[in-house]
Amino acid sequence: MQDILSSSLLQNNINHTIGTFLYTISCLHCMIVSLAQGGIGLGATWGKEKAVEMLKEAGFMHVEVKTLPHDFQNYYYVATIR
Repeated sequence: MQDILSSSLLQNNINHTIGTFLYTISCLHCMIVSLAQGGIGLGATWGKEKAVEMLKEAGFMHVEVKTLPHDFQNYYYVATIR
């Protein structure tokens, strides 16, 4: 899974290189699309902590969060059931 490189905690995002842009996109696109399609609309930049929590609640026992050297704005989640 891929999602924006952010924390669920606002204070951890304040000095992010493009933090303001990410919050704007999250509020004006991601949340609206989620709500329009019957999703729960997690809010602005829901973050790594919430993503890991939800993956574990969905039954994934092991969740790794990775970054790629050429990508400064995304996390990559590797989730397995074993």
